[in-house]
Amino acid sequence: MDFKDAIKLLAERINKHKELVQTEEATKHSFVMPFIQALGYDVFDPFEVVPEFVADLGIKKGEKVDYAIMKDGVPLILIECKHWKAGLDPHNSQLFRYFHTTKAKFAILTNGLETRFYTDLEEANKMDEKPFFIFDIADLRDGQLEELKKFHKAYFDHDTIISTAHELKFVGEIKNLLQQEFQQPSPDFTKHFTKQVYPKNKIITQSVLDQFTQLVKKSVQSYMNDQITGRLKTALKTEEDETVMIDQPVLPPVAEADKVQTTDAELDAFQIVRSIVRKCCPVNKVNYRDAQSYFAILFDDNNRKPICRMYLNGGKKYIALFDALKNEVKKELHSLDDIFLYADELCETVLGYGEVKVEVAVG
Repeated sequence: MDFKDAIKLLAERINKHKELVQTEEATKHSFVMPFIQALGYDVFDPFEVVPEFVADLGIKKGEKVDYAIMKDGVPLILIECKHWKAGLDPHNSQLFRYFHTTKAKFAILTNGLETRFYTDLEEANKMDEKPFFIFDIADLRDGQLEELKKFHKAYFDHDTIISTAHELKFVGEIKNLLQQEFQQPSPDFTKHFTKQVYPKNKIITQSVLDQFTQLVKKSVQSYMNDQITGRLKTALKTEEDETVMIDQPVLPPVAEADKVQTTDAELDAFQIVRSIVRKCCPVNKVNYRDAQSYFAILFDDNNRKPICRMYLNGGKKYIALFDALKNEVKKELHSLDDIFLYADELCETVLGYGEVKVEVAVG
């Protein structure tokens, strides 16, 4: 099962069964252990996952953390669990002490619903007070799933995670500050905008600031509503356009086709996709058609059977995957090698067209 599907299935099960889970121990068995399994670790292998891992705290011996994910006999990730109804804020200090006494590079605090990820960005071997990434299994978002996937055993790379941890942490904190300002503008935030729109020849008094506090709040809400409305209109138009493109195999007019130039990057991407899906179907079944706005990779050269689309000619690069309803879902590519991260999805799409797996001779 694909990683994202496994997480979504776990989310559904947690939402359905959580009221039956009455204790912290039950939370571990019903929610946390399946989560560790979804990350690709064998919870029944003591060389890989150690329950009740001993983390002695100086003269205080026998202190235990709920789980430790191991690598080469050394703890890689410490996991502290709480009951699903319990808030996590009071408990990070306990995990902080455990982190300090082990060689673990990451720590996780979870109640099965909310999961907080920590590391030592601010001071080496000392766990940060604030998490760099928070994942709420009841509020699944594609971007968060992509970050969570980096902790999967098959993709885990310490340097890769650390390289993005700083950005995740600061973006998260800035988003929280923006949320606070949008809900209740602070004096400094209000003054910043008031100075730019209030007549220059008039003094900004406290009563003016009080008035503008509400005006700024209303302006922010209006702006956000406009953005949401605009995105909805774009999404609806895109959906209509995609329906036409997929259901009706339309080739570009001659005048448009003349403008299409297939790049080396697009051809490289095509060969990567071919190498991925060759275990699912013969390679001669995988073809491409280039267009001005995207590079389509098709099954059986059929426009109604898209495997994926590549958007490689803009500032950012994307691969577009297709779900069961043939809705397009774009994923950003930092390099063409990132295409391999979506091998499961690409094979699932091909198999959805009725192909069976083929044996590929080696040597």
